[in-house]
Formats: sequence, structure tokens, C-alpha cells
Amino acid sequence: MKPRTPQVRTPQPRLLACALASCFLVATPALLAQSTAATLRGQVTETSGSAANAEVTVTNLATGLIRKAQSNANGEYSLAGLPPGTYRVDVNAGAASTSKTVILRVGQIATLDLPLEAASAAEMATISVTANAMAETKTSEIATYITPKQIEALPQTSRNFLAFADTVPGVIYTRDENNGSSSLRGGAQNSNGVNVYIDGVGQKNYVLKGGISGQDQTRGNPFPQAAIAEYKVITQNYKAEFDQLSSVAITALTKSGSNEFHGDFFYDYTNQDMRATRPTELGGDKKDTKEKQYGLSFGGPIIQDQLFFFGSYERKEFVTPSDINPGESVPVSSLPAEVQGLVGPTTVPFNEDLYFGKLTWTPNESSLFELTGKYRKEDQIDGIGGVNTYGFGSTRKNDESRIDLRYQYINGDWLNDAHLTFEDSTYEPRPTTTDGYGIHLLLYPPNDNNGRTVLNYGAGENFQRKGQQGTGIQDDLTWSGLEWAGNHTFKAGFKYKEIKINSFEQQPYSPQYYYDINESYTVPAYVEFGQLVPGAPQLDIKSKNQQFGIYLQDDWEVNTKLILNLGIRWDYEKTPSYLNFQPRPELAAALRNWANIQNTDYNIEDFIGNGHNRKAFKDAWQPRVGFSYDLFEDQRHVLFGGAGRSYDRNLFDYLALERSKGTFPRYRFNFNTPAHPCVVGVGACLAWDAAYLDPANLAPLVAANPNLGGETNLINNNLKTPYSDQLSFGMRNTVTLFGIDWNTSATLSHVESKDGIYFALGNRYADGRFRFNPAATWGGQPWGEGIPGFGTLLIADNGIETRNDSFLLSIEKPYTPDSGWGMTLAYTYNHPFENRLHAAESDEHYIFDYPNTAGQGFLPSLGIPRHRLVLTGIVDGPWGTTLSGKATYSSPIAKEGLNCSAIGFNDCFFDPFSPAGTFGIRQVDLAATKTFEVGKGIGLRVRADILNIFNTYNWTDYDTWHGGPTDPNPNFGNRNGDGISTPTRTLKLSIGASF
Repeated sequence: MKPRTPQVRTPQPRLLACALASCFLVATPALLAQSTAATLRGQVTETSGSAANAEVTVTNLATGLIRKAQSNANGEYSLAGLPPGTYRVDVNAGAASTSKTVILRVGQIATLDLPLEAASAAEMATISVTANAMAETKTSEIATYITPKQIEALPQTSRNFLAFADTVPGVIYTRDENNGSSSLRGGAQNSNGVNVYIDGVGQKNYVLKGGISGQDQTRGNPFPQAAIAEYKVITQNYKAEFDQLSSVAITALTKSGSNEFHGDFFYDYTNQDMRATRPTELGGDKKDTKEKQYGLSFGGPIIQDQLFFFGSYERKEFVTPSDINPGESVPVSSLPAEVQGLVGPTTVPFNEDLYFGKLTWTPNESSLFELTGKYRKEDQIDGIGGVNTYGFGSTRKNDESRIDLRYQYINGDWLNDAHLTFEDSTYEPRPTTTDGYGIHLLLYPPNDNNGRTVLNYGAGENFQRKGQQGTGIQDDLTWSGLEWAGNHTFKAGFKYKEIKINSFEQQPYSPQYYYDINESYTVPAYVEFGQLVPGAPQLDIKSKNQQFGIYLQDDWEVNTKLILNLGIRWDYEKTPSYLNFQPRPELAAALRNWANIQNTDYNIEDFIGNGHNRKAFKDAWQPRVGFSYDLFEDQRHVLFGGAGRSYDRNLFDYLALERSKGTFPRYRFNFNTPAHPCVVGVGACLAWDAAYLDPANLAPLVAANPNLGGETNLINNNLKTPYSDQLSFGMRNTVTLFGIDWNTSATLSHVESKDGIYFALGNRYADGRFRFNPAATWGGQPWGEGIPGFGTLLIADNGIETRNDSFLLSIEKPYTPDSGWGMTLAYTYNHPFENRLHAAESDEHYIFDYPNTAGQGFLPSLGIPRHRLVLTGIVDGPWGTTLSGKATYSSPIAKEGLNCSAIGFNDCFFDPFSPAGTFGIRQVDLAATKTFEVGKGIGLRVRADILNIFNTYNWTDYDTWHGGPTDPNPNFGNRNGDGISTPTRTLKLSIGASF
């Protein structure tokens, strides 16, 4: 390739200064975040070769936005910072010209070569073109686009726009049929590693699980679907601009107003009469259920070609069925009569309001402003189902506000993009029942001193107030003017945020009594309650965090075949609450004088902070490299691959435990019973007295020594940030079969995530050992050997790891109006392992069966199928209808298993298994839409979605006990409950109008 001739426009040096906060919003205008903006590049040619100095003009057909570029000596051109949408591309070079209409997707780098043709003015006036979506093949990203047509047409349950990411290889979206909550995950990692970027701004949750703010165990949606135009799902090889993630990245574009007024209204409804009977309802009446969703959106011009507005509102009103069943296969009939009525199907209410507004202003060809705002308000009851009865649940408030001001400037080879952001997210669960106390019924298998939950009822224990609030500034600068050994596009940027994070937790809110069902329903085995330590700081743990990140990316087009993507980033986070933590002097002295841990497997000094021996989370440099190689220079056969590291972050909810557990300890007192004997007066052992059912009589138990019996949490002074290393290689092909172009992609992938945080038991026996029987490999943990004068010690450290080798295959025939149909196929093969239990199903971060993760070892990951296939299809049906379908199949999903049958109870081990059968999930959904045009651009529509049309029961409850050494469990692996993971056959009807 010949060196590119510099473009005519001269770069403005002042734009470089815009990387500094001091000139933010002063010297640089801003538009779209570069992670959502599209780039169009290619070569202008004529019969004699490349066409130099040709003028390439693109015009957004919806807003009138115009961008121009001039081809260099090789005929090459590049237009960056384009808002995704439909564009007319015009090229003029003297008497020769050409015109095309294309659709650019979110975050896309599309290649469009433009051959010039000589044509008269009359001929040009008669040219009619159809917009075609540009395929992005020459990229190292493993990415898939979710198009407006898919969002509009494919069947779905609850209008959560993230649900369509389920159609991407390597991604799993689930909606819990018990509590209605949803989650998104990639590979073997849990949902915490995900990040979603709305118009280029990350929605990361800094406090709670779920990956993005407001998505921890909620039936709500993170964003109104009516406001989402389209989005891109990147599973690996994302570029250096993406931060605070270790798994899937989703970059979504919101809708904008245009030069025409457009509006839409929808109303969705389903209830118990429109669904098949759930397994728990067989032989009885259906529980009343209801899902009602409605909303509207409206947008248009304020000033033609310059100023536009868009707004949307969505409302959810759900009454969701939930099943309350005794755990451990305990028959309901064996429970006390007054408890039996608490078991069975029930319903849980939920309400959500979502608001979104947007102003877009394009004063000239170089600048564009955007101001967006989102408000989310949720009220719900949760924590109900499984072993938790209705009264034991929680009422929860989940509110969020976000504002984003963007300002972009483009001048020749320079593009600058800046943001000012504000966020405020609040999470407040409180017990539905606050009077009295809670009751936990337990079953104690042989040699299990902890007991297993059968049923929880009475007063709940979950009282929290957590959230994040703050402002941020980020700026991205792109320069595409360097021509050395090819063409380079450099991108550099920074982000700085100041976030106030809080984590208030009072657990248990009410006293909790635990009963051994094989011994007594009137005398508990022990009680747990909370009490504020006198003189301790307030319960509301707060931290004023500072976050800073920088990156540099070079997209190097070496020649017409090879493109290299070379990037590196660095992130920093200062968390004063963690950095400045110091245990109370009396606790530090007790730890240092505790003989049991002087010669053990960890050094207690590594966990005692002094206010100066902890460092901010400085993530090491994160290299990210990738390539794409176009074999025949026609974009039809492209090799690609990449390797990189990406850091996530430590959740503040975990870091705050170090302070909250020492402020409001959870005390435990055992009662001397025949089945659970203890020496009265020694340690935390009492003789049972019914007076202890009165909370007022519990407080005096700890008044003399408020530290005794409490739980102490300490975190390693050198805590690191979790991250993942990713490696992949694949090939994209465009294959023509029966005259139809099919886009395919096949990828081999290896991902390792490391340094996840876990909490382990810090107690040790007198000689430093972890087990009572030194020769045992299971059981006998030193639960009763706590810190002298205090109680149980839990220590937190890095150590959680996952590993996954996968094969990702996608086949797509994009929908086009001309063909009238489209389809996708996504197949994933996983071979996942992790060194913790429950991780895939509940994000478990406690390890108590072993002293650390080394003892746990690597086991097959739970909740992840070995094989998964998702098919979708959209077709223009008869009588102006649109028909669509989605089919999901997976192999059986691994479950945890406890095996004590091989040697004995001292040598049990976790032994995950996959239930027998061919399928773990089978679900086929269909949808049909009919629009009636009534004139003046107004359309009335009716729609029907049928979910799980074959009414397949996808079971979740299995007997996980392998059995003991002399009595293997004959029911091991068999289904032992009526829980299901997908809805029964459900009809959802919708009406709507658009204009």
C-alpha cells in the first residue's frame, strides 16, 4: 500500500488539550461516545485505478446530519464519529460519481469500497437505492449486533432489552421463574463481570452484584426498551476503551428524534388464565398471576436539521407466581400443622416505572450536543420462594437516576468526544414482617454440624440501605492522520469519577431461632441476633471513592488484508473505607495474642490494617491485541484473533463487611439440648429458657462483653482487583447458498478469570490445624474456636478462579425488507471449571469446607450447559403480518453434589453431576404481529406471543446427596421437586399504535 496523502484539513493542536479536564466543554464540542459511534472507511476507485481527491459525503436520512471527507492518493477515505443510522453516501470526482445508501450499526467499523461511474445528471436523478446493513468482518472483536428488527419482532417475556443478548454465542440470559429476577453472564464467569454501556457510558454497579446498577435480584429492567435503538454484544477482544469488566460488554445506542414526528404506544398483558398450569399447581387451583406492561414514546424536530427531542415511559405491574417448598425433600405433612399452610404456591407483586428523555443538537457539520436523562423507580416484594415463606421476605426499593451531557467535535483527521455524567442509585430492602422473630427449621444429615435449611418463616432479617452517587468526566480523542507502514487510527482517552458509596446493613434485623426438626419444634438448637456494639461508629458504612482510567488504542491497517488492533489501558481506584480501616485496638491485640493462629496456614498481620499499610487498587497495565486478515480482500473470508487482559472491580458490599460486622455483630448462642449438647456457662452455651424468645432478654447476654460471640471480618491488606485473561482465534465467512449470502463465524476461545474475592473461616484449633481430625479431608472445622473474647473470624482474600474453553459458532442471514426474512443460529460448546461451589448459580463468595481455595480445587462449573443452541427467525407473513420465533436448547446443566460414599464422612468431597437426559433446557417461543394502516401515517397493531409453546417442564430440583459410606442414596440424581426454570406455556397479548 502506498502511503496515504495527508488530508486537506489541518489538525487543530488545541484539540489535544481537551484531554485535560481544565478545558472540558470549553474547547471541544461533543457528540456520541466512540464506543457507540460508527466509522465508515473504504477506497474510491475508477476504471484507471484509485481515485484521488474524490469528495465523499454522507448524509443521515433521519436527521440531515452531513459529514465529508476527501480520498487520499490511494483513493482511501475514512469517516469517524457517525451516529448509527441510515446514510446516503455520495462520491464526486469531476464528471464521475456514485451514490449508495447504507445502514451503519452501533460501534461498527464498516468497509465500503466505492467504484466511480460516469453518469449524466438525469441518470443520477433516477437512481433508486435500498439501504443495506453493512457487515463488519474486518475486526478482531467477537461481536454480534442486535438489530432494531430483532428487538421489535422476536418473542420475549418482560421487555428487558438485554434478553436478546441470549441469541449470541457464549452469552446466557436467564429469568428466574421463582422470583422473576434476570441475569446476564458470559462463559464460566458470573454476572458481576458484565458491563453495559448506554451511549458510551458504563452502567457499572460498584456496590452490589449483577454487573450493572439496579440489577441485583430484580424483576425490573435496567432501561426502557422503547428507548433502545440497537446494541452490540462483545464477548471477547474488546478494545482498550472498555473498562470495569472481565466478561461480556454490551454497548447500546438510545433512540433520538429526527426531522419527522414519530410516536409509539404499547400495552402488553397476560394472566393466570393465559398460561398453563405450573407443576406445583397440579391437582389444585392456579395462583392468580398478572403481567401488565404499557408505555409510550415520542420524538421529533424542534428545529429542522438541528435540534431534536425524544422521550419514553414504560410501566410494569407484575404479580408473579412463586413456589415455597421444604428443603432437603422433607415432606410437608411432617411439619407442624401451623406451618404447613405457609408452604405451596404463592404470588409476589412488583411495580416499576422507567423514564427516559433526550435532546440532540447539531449546530453545524463539526459539532453535536446530546443531553440524556433516565429515572427508574421500583417497588417489590422479594426473598420469597424455595425455603422462604411470604412473611420472611423483604420489601425492596430500587431507584436510579442518571444524567449524561455529551459534546463532540470533528475536524479533519481529529475527533474528540467528551462526557459529563451523574448517577444516583439506591437499594433498600426491609423485612416484610418486623414484629417478633424469625424461625428456621433445619435438618442435620450425619456428620453435618451446620444443618441444612428446610423452611424459614416469621420475622425476616434483611434490612439494608446501599447505593452509589457521584459525577464523572470522560474524554476520548481520535486521530487518523498517521501514515507509516500503512494507515493508523489512534484513540486515547481518560475517565475520572468521584463516587460516594454507602452500605448500611443490619442483619439480622430481628432475632432468628434455629430448630432441629428431628429433635424439637419448641426448643431451638441456637439463636442468632444482632446488637450495636457500644461506642462503635454508625452502621452506615460510607466511602468517597475516586476512579481514574487511561487508555491508548492503535487500529493499524497494515495493508488491504491485515489490520492490527493494539491497545493498552490502566485503571486506578481509591476506596478510603478499605484503605483507612483499622480494627479496634482490643481486637488487634486479641488477634496478635491468639495462640491458635501463630503457626497456621496464614499470617494474621496480612489482615490487620493500620491506616497506612494498604494501597489503592492500581490495576496493572492491561494489554489488548488483536488482528483480522482478509484472505482474498473481499471481506468474505477473514481470519481473526486476539489476546488481552481486562480488570473488573471489587464490590463495595464485600469490602464494607470489614466495618459492618464489627459494628453490628451477629451473635450466636447455643442451647444445651440432647442432640446438640454443650457445656452451659462455657463459651456461648446456655440452658434453654422460654424467656429468651423475648428480644429484650437477649441484649443482656452480650452487655458485659459485646464482642463475645460476634463475627469479625478482616480483608487482606494487599487485596487485588479481579481480572480475566482472554485468548481466541476464529474465522468469518460469507457463504452463498441457493443465491443467499450467509454470514458465519467460528471461534475457539480460552478465558481464565482470577483474583475473585472469597471469605474463609479464620478459626483454627489450638495447634493451628483446620480440622479436628488431622487425617480427615472433610468436616470437623473449628467453628467453636473463635478469637478469645470475641468470636468467629472470617478472612477475605483473592483466589476465586474460573477457566473455560469454548467453541462459538454463529450463522446469520440478516433480515432485509427485500427478502422478507432473516434467521440466526448461535451454538456454544463450553468446558468450564471453577474453584468454588454454587458460583454459577448464586455468585457464592464464601468457602467454609476448606481453609482456602487451594483445598477446594477445580470442579466443573455449575449452572453452565456443555452444549447450548439458540435459533431465531423472522419472516414477513401473509396479510401483512410479521412472524417470528426463538428456540433454545441446552444439554443438562451441572448441579452440585456431595459424595461421602467412597471412604467415609471424614473424606467427603464435592462431586458435581449433570442430571440424566438429553436436554437441560427446551423452549420454543413464537410471536405474530399484524399492523393495520389507517391513514395519515398511523398504524394500529395487534400482537400475540406464545412462550414455551410445547409446554416443556425444564426441571431444576434434583437430589444431590450421593449417600454415605454404607448407605448410598438410591435417589441420587433423581428429580425431587417441582421447580422449573422456564415459564409454562404462556400467551401474551399486545396492542399498540405508531405514527
